[in-house]
Amino acid sequence: MAMAAGGDAGAAESTAEERGRPAFLELFFDLAYVFALITLADTFVGNLTWTGLVGTLLLLFPFSLVWAITTWAADILDLSRPLVQVQFMAVAAASLLLAAAAPEAYGERALLFAAAYLAIHLGTSSYYLLLDRSPSEPGRSGRILAWYALLSVGWVAGALIGGPAQLAIWGATITAEYAGAWLGWPTPGLGRANPRQWRLVGERVAERYRQFVIIALGAAIFIIGTMFSLNEHTVERGAALLVMFTGLVLMWRIYIYRAGELLTDAIARSATPSRLTEFTAGTHLIMVAGIIGVAATAHLVLARPLGPTPPSWAAVILGAPALFLVGRGVLDYTVFARVSRSRIVGLALLAALTPVGTRLPPIGVTALAMSVLLLIAGANLYSTRHHARAPRPPEPG
Repeated sequence: MAMAAGGDAGAAESTAEERGRPAFLELFFDLAYVFALITLADTFVGNLTWTGLVGTLLLLFPFSLVWAITTWAADILDLSRPLVQVQFMAVAAASLLLAAAAPEAYGERALLFAAAYLAIHLGTSSYYLLLDRSPSEPGRSGRILAWYALLSVGWVAGALIGGPAQLAIWGATITAEYAGAWLGWPTPGLGRANPRQWRLVGERVAERYRQFVIIALGAAIFIIGTMFSLNEHTVERGAALLVMFTGLVLMWRIYIYRAGELLTDAIARSATPSRLTEFTAGTHLIMVAGIIGVAATAHLVLARPLGPTPPSWAAVILGAPALFLVGRGVLDYTVFARVSRSRIVGLALLAALTPVGTRLPPIGVTALAMSVLLLIAGANLYSTRHHARAPRPPEPG
């Protein structure tokens, strides 16, 4: 992985064993991603179409990949080394530039977005190849350098061509990136990375994933508060603020009980913890996408809580919590090898509300969506008290 391209093997192993919780350096790194998620929510609101949705998701994937790889890298890097700290801060700065370019990533800043993203991967790989002398370094960084030298063609070509073709080219490039990450970046002459080489610490990685959700919730709270402060303070807008905040509380509650809370144990019990960790990254990406959608909803509902609800607004208001529940259902399967019925019922209820979505004011549609989340949170509480389950991750196929 790009961010894990370097590191001292001996120091890394002892660091991973000794540190069960994220380092302060990682928490500082996360600050750039609060801004990134806020920017993505704002970008989506500016284009509430299917094209806008696909475009925003394609922008979310690069951010998530860099964040996830950084999390995994911390298990094989000694974060107390100045060499590593400099690199982490450089990636944080590049991520900030990436976020700043995101609103115009399909316009005049497309090339800037592509260049900043490629600089993270190519720069990190080159940095460790030149400065780190550990025996395993050429293989780690060499694979990433080779892959992103090839993938850069897609990123740059899409930025230069623009238009509808840009979405298709970037989508194909991102698909290749995620496939390469899953397969261990297979490279002629260097082979592929073995997932067991990561030596991921379940407690620390699970905590980092929980923090990823907290980052998204924090970005959503910032947007809700900002939108309320920028508009006239009325009774209906105050009610919308309360409904929106309650929805975020319920999403946190649904996430953490119980799969989010037991994720550490599930990773520890898995026969392939590294693979489970990589798969879990995808489940959190889906949930974070749903939370970003709820943050985008705040722009709409708090700006105009009453009046007619356009179909595109209703789709976002109901679709965002549905996307969150999809991710949460996959997390259920990751931890318990089963999906809770409440997730399926919740999705069915949200779908059933679609016909009435345009007949109610925005605050009414939001209240109904949050009522579904309240029912699921209540079902979770009942299940936890009466049918407690131990983690049982799925067996590798």
